[in-house]
Amino acid sequence: MKIPSQKRQRIRLALIIGSFVLYPATFAYISCPIITEGAFLGIVTGGLIVFALLFLSSFFLGRIWCGYLCPSGGLQEAFRLLYDRPLRTRKVKILKYLIFLGIFGSLGFAIWSAGGLRTVDPLYGTAGGISIAGAAGAAAFLGPVVIIVIFTLIFGRRGFCHSFCPIAVMLMIGRGIRNRFRWPALHLEADEKKCTGCDLCSENCPMSLDVESMVREGRMENTDCILCGSCVDGCPGNAIRYSWKER
Repeated sequence: MKIPSQKRQRIRLALIIGSFVLYPATFAYISCPIITEGAFLGIVTGGLIVFALLFLSSFFLGRIWCGYLCPSGGLQEAFRLLYDRPLRTRKVKILKYLIFLGIFGSLGFAIWSAGGLRTVDPLYGTAGGISIAGAAGAAAFLGPVVIIVIFTLIFGRRGFCHSFCPIAVMLMIGRGIRNRFRWPALHLEADEKKCTGCDLCSENCPMSLDVESMVREGRMENTDCILCGSCVDGCPGNAIRYSWKER
């Protein structure tokens, strides 16, 4: 993968890789075990608040979190700069749905066991807001990092997102609700007449989507699309664009 020359993509990479650099300080806010642990105590943790906000944002912004701010996405994008391996298979994507059911089922059980959520503690599981405060915190941080690297090595480009990430499923559900009711939201549109067939859109896609076929078939909505805009910025014919309103 070459570092893209387009300004928006340079900014995007800086944001998402920067989010991974900050991950040692922030991982408690998207850590499923910490959220569930707090729920068993009837506590609304900072992570649960973040999850709720991400779910609500997906009604209008789809999976843009995955494209611009997700720490695990940042690690995979950094990995891609060094070793860009195409996605090998989508056959194990069911795994992330099973993990989603397990994690959010456990969260629901925790809330039920605690008799509901009674208090709010945004800094629960942190030391003054910082996630790593000792060996235990470091171990909790390294675990997800190792899993992300393993899935990227085995399955290729954004392998963790495709195969394991429960947050991706949560955002896909939110996007599906939006698509059912079709209120205005950020999405991609394409003019197939402007497509030159260069296939740069597919080549640049971090999610390994066949974007050129999506353009030619007029179906730009895809559950795996993270709205990163790589196809928008890399299209020499300006055939793809961001939009809020449906055509």
